[in-house]
Amino acid sequence: MDRRKCVVCGKKAVVSLPYGPHAFCRRHFLEFFEKRVRKNARENRLVEGREKIVVAYSGGKDSGVTLCLMKKIFGKSNPVEALLIDEGIPKYRDSALEIAEKNCRKWKIPFKRVSFEGEFGFTMVDVMRKTGPKKALGSTCSYCGVLRRKLLNRHAREMGAGKIATGHNLDDEAQSVIMNVFDADMARFRRLGPKSEKRKGFVQRIKPLCTSPEKDIIAFARLSNIRYFEQKCCPFRWQAKRNDFRETLDAFEEKYPGTKYSIMRFFGQAKEAMGEGKNGNVLASGRGEGKALANGGEKGLLGTCAECGEPCSGKVCKACKMAERIGGKADG
Repeated sequence: MDRRKCVVCGKKAVVSLPYGPHAFCRRHFLEFFEKRVRKNARENRLVEGREKIVVAYSGGKDSGVTLCLMKKIFGKSNPVEALLIDEGIPKYRDSALEIAEKNCRKWKIPFKRVSFEGEFGFTMVDVMRKTGPKKALGSTCSYCGVLRRKLLNRHAREMGAGKIATGHNLDDEAQSVIMNVFDADMARFRRLGPKSEKRKGFVQRIKPLCTSPEKDIIAFARLSNIRYFEQKCCPFRWQAKRNDFRETLDAFEEKYPGTKYSIMRFFGQAKEAMGEGKNGNVLASGRGEGKALANGGEKGLLGTCAECGEPCSGKVCKACKMAERIGGKADG
């Protein structure tokens, strides 16, 4: 194949995809990318009826492309809105959310912005000072993830969302599969997939870009003139275990194109072997909740957190416990 020419029309190629291999001109790459997202949404029934879609929008490339395509694909039949969460990371999240707000206004998409400081009484800078590799309270990234997910669910539910769309891409999913294998975490492994299970109190989450590689998303954003925050990573991300898996898989993908797709095909085969269907998910969202359900809990049955009223498997949810450790408001 001549990678200098588009495989569809023969014009000069502007994008070359080694895993195909494919080469496309601008027009046909954009069509190829959008068709892949549409196929994922259709085959996995990511959107149903006329439900509202709330996109978790950070201002980055992944969530920006997700928001743009959700508006384009479903905007005529479904309300599409954005939810912006400010974790309080100076010169990072504030800059990204400035871009996010401008894009929302440009695309005429309603949005809501909430902050860690307003909800919990502290920022991620405060969390960073009390957490980390040498501190007893745990990983900074784990706090951010748990607290952010709580706000996403609560505010998306208040916004009337039927689905929360996130910007998780193929790279993220492949990393998660391998991480869970290394951790022998079957509960988390089994709940991976293009959408979460329906559970009372939780807005179902969907991943429209989970079949799209990160490099393809960058190309789509640039060729579509989608402005996004280009700083590569969070300044606190150096602590994350995921970094090592990212670097390793990127090296394998470079040497053996298609590695990440192969990992996800294996994941689908593993789910089928477990009798859950290609894209099946289980209710357990982690070790604690998986154990609670395994010990006789009725399918999908959860209590409510005594501090904040959000659904959880114990008396107090993990987010409230974390907030209390940091010294903030438990009922954020």
